[in-house]
Amino acid sequence: MIVLSCNDICKTYGANPILNNISFSIRNGEKVGLIGPNGSGKTTLFNILVGAIEKDMGNIFIRRGLKIGYLKQHTDMAGDKTIYDECLQVFTPLIEMEQRLRTLEEHIANEGLKGESDRLTELMSDYSHLLEEFNKRDGYGYESEIRGILKGLGFKDEDMGKRVDILSGGQKTRLALAKLLLDRPNLLLLDEPTNHLDIDAIDWLESYMADYEGAALIISHDRYFLDNTISRIFHLENLKLSIYDTNYSMYMKERKKELELLRKQYDNQQREIMRQQEIIERFSNYGDRRYIRQAQSRQKLLDRMKLLDKPTDARSVNISFEPKVKSGRDVLSCNDVEKSFGDFKLLEDIEFNIYRGEKVGLIGPNGIGKTTLFRMILGEIPHDAGKISIGHNVNIEYFDQEQHNLDLNKTIIDEVWDDNPKLNHYQIRNILSRFLFIGDDIFREIENLSGGERGRLALLKLMLSNANFLLMDEPTNHLDIDSKEVLEDALMDYKGTLLVISHDRYFLNKVVDRILDLTETGIQEYLGNYNYYLNKKAEMVVVEEEERKTRTQIQLEKRKEREALRTERRRREDISNLEDRIEQEESELKALDELLCDPKLYDEPDKIIKLSKKRDDTQAKLDTLYKEWILLTESHIT
Repeated sequence: MIVLSCNDICKTYGANPILNNISFSIRNGEKVGLIGPNGSGKTTLFNILVGAIEKDMGNIFIRRGLKIGYLKQHTDMAGDKTIYDECLQVFTPLIEMEQRLRTLEEHIANEGLKGESDRLTELMSDYSHLLEEFNKRDGYGYESEIRGILKGLGFKDEDMGKRVDILSGGQKTRLALAKLLLDRPNLLLLDEPTNHLDIDAIDWLESYMADYEGAALIISHDRYFLDNTISRIFHLENLKLSIYDTNYSMYMKERKKELELLRKQYDNQQREIMRQQEIIERFSNYGDRRYIRQAQSRQKLLDRMKLLDKPTDARSVNISFEPKVKSGRDVLSCNDVEKSFGDFKLLEDIEFNIYRGEKVGLIGPNGIGKTTLFRMILGEIPHDAGKISIGHNVNIEYFDQEQHNLDLNKTIIDEVWDDNPKLNHYQIRNILSRFLFIGDDIFREIENLSGGERGRLALLKLMLSNANFLLMDEPTNHLDIDSKEVLEDALMDYKGTLLVISHDRYFLNKVVDRILDLTETGIQEYLGNYNYYLNKKAEMVVVEEEERKTRTQIQLEKRKEREALRTERRRREDISNLEDRIEQEESELKALDELLCDPKLYDEPDKIIKLSKKRDDTQAKLDTLYKEWILLTESHIT
């Protein structure tokens, strides 16, 4: 079933067209990736779909009753509520429903004493319908659902009571995503949902999306996430939308073939145009009327020819990192390094070496101390114990994910030229153009640049440094997919040494040849890329489980199995007995309810009170039996 359909959507800002004749449909339950270069109109399309901005032309058809949830890339969430209470707001209708149930219970008890039969029947009917709806919406499970989703997205128990107004921008985005998932819309519009998530949280989100019953349209530059989540690709570029019924990796293969075919068709047409123009010019120069008519005829055919657009390779950023000098074999050594902040020990037992030419990925959850370790290597902050040694002839350059090393008050050209005064004006402009800073763009102030533009500028400065050891903290953040692939190719060709913090698993797979996994107890090394790391971790879990099983343990397990069988038989007998008792008490409760609903009873208030007390006692017994039954059945699940 189609939940949303767009036909010929157009949007223009001033004289600049953004979207032209965009058409697509999304079926219930399908997950679609929306990709394209930065500035291609992806977020504009999202804003049109949710009605935040008006389209110029076209039609949007939305299934009746469809609930759409939109996660913006940047949120302005504020207020003095806690993280937990902010999520609790999602369930306000459910909480109000629970309060209405309690109120109805009180009214039913009061009306029962008054003996007003019609009113009591009405109240009990309302109560029955409301309770059915409350249970249908899992009215007793929302608190555990809130904690489950918050923990999945990287919040800890101690974070639940933090006020929203003290959260970082990344934390606010994660909170907004949590609220959206708790709201369970029929169609999710997610704009860069994996930004600000560590690898564990991204893995959790992938699993969540796999089980999510609704549809989703996802803008993402996380290619690994796209491969594991979506089944279709919408590619938006040059005002047009192309649709691919596949995941990201297969899309890339198809896309490359298409671009190659389009390039050949374009080249062939250009050659034919040049050939016809030469013939037209030659015939026109003959001066003979017959040749002039032929030239005019050919010109008319040429004018009517539908010209093919020149295929553009969006990977137009030109990056290359070239070390000026060759470093010694030993580039970096960390031995028993520790770092504490007050009584809190952030890093301990940090020990590893990096050698010339290696490309090493540093991974670990947010807040584990990766950036702090970088700052200690750079000498920006001291370490408390251990030793950090930089090798001979090692020139370090640092890519900061927050771009704090950029002067926001400078223009683009001044930022680059001030660090490289030996370059002339022509060389500076040429280099800037390679990073897509063209024309008057080079005079824009850095504070007015987007995150992606600042990232490109920081990479440009890094390229010009000619360093032989690059420390890079989340270099693919804010880059579109094409720019990421350009960066990956440049780093793969880099002859120096690389240590990179990244949550981009696709990037880690392609670029690094060793993984350092930073944990609370130190660093674990894996001699391969990210997939190798995953495989080794899985193997280690199996080996650890096997190593725990000694002969004595195996015998003990057999005894436990026999005991478990006896326990299971007893448990089943207990459940059967409980179910018989529950059935008896339910029958008793039903009989009491029928008596209490009898209009003749309202003339005997003493009997009503007696029966109501008996009903309460029966309900209490039944509740106790239910709890015992739940404990027995859940013990089997555990």
